[in-house]
Amino acid sequence: MKYNFDEMVNRRKTYSLKWDGEELIKKFGYTERYDDESIPLFTADMDLPVAQPIIEALHKTVDHRIFGYSVFPDEYYQSIQHWFHKRHNWTIKKEEIVPSPGTVHALNVAVKALTNPGDGVIIQRPVYPPFMAAIEGNGRIVRNNALTCSDGTYTIDFEDFEEKAKEENTKMFILCNPHNPTGRIFTPEDLKRLSDICAENNVIIVADEIHGDLIRKNQTFVPIVKVANKTDHIITCTAINKTFNVAGLHCTNVIISNPEIRETFSQAMGMQLPSPFTVSALIAAYNEGEEWLEQLSDYLDETMEFVKDFLAKKMPTVKVEIPEGTYVMWLDFRGYGLSSKEVHDRIYNKANVILEDGEMFGEEGTGYQRICIPSPRPLIKEALERIALAFQDVESKNPPEEALVK
Repeated sequence: MKYNFDEMVNRRKTYSLKWDGEELIKKFGYTERYDDESIPLFTADMDLPVAQPIIEALHKTVDHRIFGYSVFPDEYYQSIQHWFHKRHNWTIKKEEIVPSPGTVHALNVAVKALTNPGDGVIIQRPVYPPFMAAIEGNGRIVRNNALTCSDGTYTIDFEDFEEKAKEENTKMFILCNPHNPTGRIFTPEDLKRLSDICAENNVIIVADEIHGDLIRKNQTFVPIVKVANKTDHIITCTAINKTFNVAGLHCTNVIISNPEIRETFSQAMGMQLPSPFTVSALIAAYNEGEEWLEQLSDYLDETMEFVKDFLAKKMPTVKVEIPEGTYVMWLDFRGYGLSSKEVHDRIYNKANVILEDGEMFGEEGTGYQRICIPSPRPLIKEALERIALAFQDVESKNPPEEALVK
C-alpha cells in the first residue's frame, strides 16, 4: 500500500514523551519553555504512522481480549533470523538471541555484568548521552576516543583508539554504528580494524546497531560481525524500535555468539517475559514491514534534502551534511559566533522549537544542535521557519561565502 507520511497525526494526550512530557522534558534540562505551541524534534521517535501490518497484528492481539504473561515463540526468533539474513546476509542462531526491554537497558546490563568498578570503557564522542551515563553511573571510567571532524565528515583516530584499548583496565568498547548524532556509517575497513584492536587487547565490543536499517539510498551498512576476523568478543544490539517506530513497545534483541559471555549477560538480564504486543509487532515488522520501510527511506531522504536546501537558502551560516545513516541531522551553529546559551535561547525559547543541545553529546558537540527529522515535512518546515526568524538579525550580518569571495 501507499503511505502518506505528510499526514499530520495529533499525538497530544496520547502519553507521548515528546508531546505530553512537559514535566519530564524540563526535568531533563532540554528546555525552559514548553507549551501547546512547542514543536518537539528532540527525541528519536517518529511522528509518522507505522506499517499497516503492524497495526493489524496489534488489533488482532487486542481482539483476543486477554493480555497475560507471554513468551517468545519460535516465530519471534525466526522473524529476526529471516530479516538479518535477507537484508545483511547475517546468519544468526536462535540461541544467540537474548531479548531485552530496551537498548539502553542492555547497555547498562552489559557494563555491570562484563566489567568491574573502575574499569575503562571506550566511547566515541560526540555520542548518544546514555552511553556516558551507563559507564559513569555504574562506577566505570569513560575512555573517550573522540571522533575527528573535517569538513563535516567524522573519522576515527585509530592511534588514540589503540592506545586506550591497550590500557590495562580498559575492558569494553561501546560502538555506535550508524553513529548517533553524526550519522556516520563506519566502513568495513574501519570496523575490521576496530574489531582486531579490541580482540588483541581482550576488549569486549558492545555494538549499538539499532539504526542499521535507517540508511540513505546510496549507502551500505554492514554489521561489525560480518567483517570481524573473530566474533566471540562482540555483542550486537538490534531493535525494531527505531526502524519501525515502536519505541513504546520496548523491543531490543541482543546477539551474542560467545556462550560464556551470553550466559553471563543473560544471568544479569534476568528472566524477561515479553508483552504480547511486542511479540506480535516484531513478527509483523520483520515479516511484512519491508514495503513500508522502503517508502519511509525515500521520505527521509527527501526530508533531509529539504532541510539542507532550506538552511542553504535561509540560514547559510548553519553548516550541515546529509548523514549516511540514522534519521537525525547534526547542525553546526558555530558560524554565528554566539554562545551556546544564546543559540539555545533563540531556538528553544524564541522559536519554541525543542532540539537537543550538542553539549549533551559531550564537549565535542559544543555549538551544535541535533534535530530528529522523521516527522511530516510540513511540521519540519514550520520548525525551520521559526528558527530562521529567530536568527534573522544575525544571519543578515553573515554574508554568504560567495559574496565574501567577490
